[in-house]
Parts: sequence; C-alpha cells; structure tokens
Amino acid sequence: MKKYTLPSIETYNRTAILANGEFPSHPIALSILDNCNYLVCCDGAINNLAASGRIPDAIVGDCDSLSDENKIRFNNIIHRITEQDTNDLTKAVHFCIQQGKKEITILGATGKREDHTIANVSLLCEYMKICEAEMVTDYGIFNTIDCTSLFESSLEQQISIFCIDEVNITSHNLLYPIKNKVFTNWWQASLNEAITDEFIIETNGRTIVYRAF
Repeated sequence: MKKYTLPSIETYNRTAILANGEFPSHPIALSILDNCNYLVCCDGAINNLAASGRIPDAIVGDCDSLSDENKIRFNNIIHRITEQDTNDLTKAVHFCIQQGKKEITILGATGKREDHTIANVSLLCEYMKICEAEMVTDYGIFNTIDCTSLFESSLEQQISIFCIDEVNITSHNLLYPIKNKVFTNWWQASLNEAITDEFIIETNGRTIVYRAF
C-alpha cells in the first residue's frame, strides 16, 4: 500500500513546476519553491517568479505570455512548444518526464480563474498515468490514486475526496465513514475530517484526495 506523506517546510522536492495561477504565499509552498532541485516554470509564470528574485532551470510553454524583456533575458532556458492540444502545465509535465524527472510537485496551479483551477486539478488524473505528480496550493495538497492508499494526516485535518470514476469507495479513520459507496458528483465526498494521524482510502478507480493545511 502506498503512503502519501504531508509536505512541510522541511520537505525536499527534487522537481517542481510553477504554473501561472496565484503565486505561492504559504510557507510550505514557498519552501518547496525554494528548495527543489529542479524548477520548471510555465511561461506565463516567469514574470512573477523573476519579480520575486527567483530563477528557474527551464521555462516551458508556447511563449505567448512571455514579456519581450524576459524572452531576451531567459533566452537560453526557454523551451518553446507550439502545439495547442495541451496547456502549458501539461507541456511542463511532459518536459520534466523527458528530462527523466517523474516525481513532480506542482505549485501555482490554482487561483485567478476557476475554470483553470478545475482543469488543472483534473489533469492530475492524466498525469498519474505517466508520473507521480502532486499539487500543493496555499491551502492544501491534492493527490490522485487508483488503488487503496494510506495518507498521513493530523487530527481534525479537513479531507475531501473527489471521484472521477464511479467506483466503490471505503474510508478508514475519517469522521464520516464511507463504506462501499459510489459517488456520482464531486461534492458528495467533500468536507470530511481525519480523526487520527493517518487514514486509508480504498478505491479501484481514479480518485483525487485533498488534505487541507
């Protein structure tokens, strides 16, 4: 059974992607941004990243959001991908995989526009086929699973479960128990709560688990 730990300000992440949503402000998200070994920036996010004094290892995207100044400044690390079948976040994920980096933390993927937020969170279910990706926001962490998994938690931590596939879900160590239940809408398994320092979700379909900070 795979265990998903909780990130902390001591967390060391080998690879991180910064998307063009709200720039991270939570101490954990900022710690990941500062301590990752390899940072890929979606092209639209480089303006805020550079303004914060941070420099990525690579900038990936269709480059339609890059300022003229940054096109010149970062010319040697820009990787332009012109196809429009995927968004810049997905381009960045595939770029990381091509570099042999398959454990990825995604930052800055929520906020600003709700449609982008929903799309980016749902994309985690696509990425799980090709890498191990998690999404850390200023408010919590999203993980995707398709088999029974163990999650590190804290007492009274807020937990939400979002089922992409209509499969039986069973929980252990949550305040509101779930027993072989099929959920047909995203809201139905949201707003639960951990009652100990770890909990288990049993599933055999694509499932997104959110743990609030």
